[in-house]
Amino acid sequence: MDKFNIKGIIFDYGGTLDTNGGHWGAVIWSGYEKYQVPVNLNAFQEAYTYAERQMALQPIIKPQFNFLEVLEAKLNVQFDYLIAAGYDLDRSLAHRIAFDGYSLAKNTVEEVKPLLNSLHEKYPIVMVSNFYGNLKSVLDDFGILSYFQEVVESAVVGVRKPDPAIYALGVTKIGLPAQEVLVVGDSYSKDMVPAKAVGCQTLWLKGQTWGEDKLQDTGAADQQFTSIFDLIDFV
Repeated sequence: MDKFNIKGIIFDYGGTLDTNGGHWGAVIWSGYEKYQVPVNLNAFQEAYTYAERQMALQPIIKPQFNFLEVLEAKLNVQFDYLIAAGYDLDRSLAHRIAFDGYSLAKNTVEEVKPLLNSLHEKYPIVMVSNFYGNLKSVLDDFGILSYFQEVVESAVVGVRKPDPAIYALGVTKIGLPAQEVLVVGDSYSKDMVPAKAVGCQTLWLKGQTWGEDKLQDTGAADQQFTSIFDLIDFV
């Protein structure tokens, strides 16, 4: 492992700071398995994709929602889809799965706080994330909003990963040349590839994979690691 020569850091959020490399599709599916929701993986993946599209298109998520409210909304849309498809589901399980996911995120972020505080004292930090328009509320609820100089959120700026333009916005917000900025994220296709395209240095948090990130080369990642807590060894 080599130390990066950088002057600023851009973080992804979901799957990076809140689950330490776990994709939320896999995290929620584990909840379905835990509570024995009677659907198969293919049906869940269809419901998950449908819910993500609905939440991007419809004002389901309100700006003031914390992450528990996000997960409850997400699970409710998934259950609506599955029930309409003929599955007999106990709707109370949606809340249990959402609460477990919120607890996981809250506990992980709490453990990440000392790392963010240390980095915040040394570097300007910006967040770039695909989210629903309430990311600042989520970060504030978890007590980490103050660590970020700016938050670049897809629903607010009107561009989504993997479009490199969202990382270009992050570079502009951090106020440094792209080559002096390190991007840290868990998705190879949505973080490493677009960040490298705009000239940033890249560090891939290669954790639990899901969907399009299951099989990828690593050419756009300058280095990779498997735990967010090891980041301090690279900077």
